Amino acid sequence: MKRRFLALCTALVAATALAGCSQSAGSAGGPRKVTLWLMKGSASEEFIGTFTRSFETEHPDIDLEVKIQEWTGIGDKVNAVLAGKSAESADVIEVGNTQVAQYIENGGIEELTLEGLRTWGGKDWLEGLSDPGSINGAQYGIPWYAANRVVIYNKDLFASAGVKSTPKNRQEWIQATQKLNKGDQQGIYLAGQNWYVLAGFVWDEGGELAVETSGQWVGTLDDEKALAGMEFYKQLQALGDGPKDADEETPPQSEVFARGQVAQIIAPPSQAAAIEAANPALKGKLGFFPIPGKTSDKVGAVFTGGSDLIIPERTKNRRGAVDVITALVSEKWQTELARTMSYVPNKTTLAHVVEGNEGAATMAPGAAQGRATPKSARWAEVEAKNPIKPYMTAVLTGRDPKQAARAASEEISKVLSSDR
Repeated sequence: MKRRFLALCTALVAATALAGCSQSAGSAGGPRKVTLWLMKGSASEEFIGTFTRSFETEHPDIDLEVKIQEWTGIGDKVNAVLAGKSAESADVIEVGNTQVAQYIENGGIEELTLEGLRTWGGKDWLEGLSDPGSINGAQYGIPWYAANRVVIYNKDLFASAGVKSTPKNRQEWIQATQKLNKGDQQGIYLAGQNWYVLAGFVWDEGGELAVETSGQWVGTLDDEKALAGMEFYKQLQALGDGPKDADEETPPQSEVFARGQVAQIIAPPSQAAAIEAANPALKGKLGFFPIPGKTSDKVGAVFTGGSDLIIPERTKNRRGAVDVITALVSEKWQTELARTMSYVPNKTTLAHVVEGNEGAATMAPGAAQGRATPKSARWAEVEAKNPIKPYMTAVLTGRDPKQAARAASEEISKVLSSDR
């Protein structure tokens, strides 16, 4: 086991001196410890073990300690570390891409703009990962991996309905879904409150969920472009029996699909495993295609989920933390992570590494132009209240779309502009 050494430096020296102090102390007293927080389920034990051994072999002066964190309550834990109010410490932390804005506002994150441009290939990052991690051109969150929704379909139902090829645009998608929606068979199961899917349709139309003007965030669901996205959602949702007043987890849409009478759902490809576990007869009968766009030359916009990596300002080993990120975002480990976990790599130029993995390869075109939720530190509070869901139900049950959208937009504006 490597000997551990804690370097002591005064709090008044510059960041470069801090790095130098850690470096020299490590050289004299043994490997310097770098602590990496990863979220539970983000990477397999095998990946973590292999990465750690390889990294320590290539960096004999660093003792890498990986700690697995639970998603529940992680916000408070990270904020405590960033503020120096925690008994624990971390040098690199994995965070959800939509969480970064909150951490940036609270302070305590290292800016990594130059490393991103010079070393990590930032010009090729997925926008849905990189944009939430930046404020006013300064980069704080470094893209690590992505995942997004695609259409999962039942090949047998497509064949029996005479749908010989997967749709490439909205018109083809509606036409195919109409053919599939017959008798007891649903053309698509789309719950009425699947607002992440709605967000993609809104973006396709050129609309937004909320925008920042003169330093104030306002909801924009009542914009004509956003309303057009909701209109398409309503048209598609009607081609199945999805509940109008519930989301995709009530009941879990994978369980509904597994019954064998649903032709399509919109979900991450990973849900295919849950479907096959619930109904082994469907194994080998599931296919994937990107959410179609308005025209055949461009797939539909999607919400990009995934993670970024941040470095706390209070790290005692910035150089070692940078080395860890350099390794994690390298082509070698991006490839390994993507193939092991069926993720999309953090760069558009690495999309080819998931060829052969049908689900991940289907995600890649959407991820290349994917988006994240509005870059407000208070967006998580919007999701907690979530006025988007009742708005969707109101429209689907016959309420005036403009009126319902205006009410939801006002609620979003109220949350985003309120003081904590």
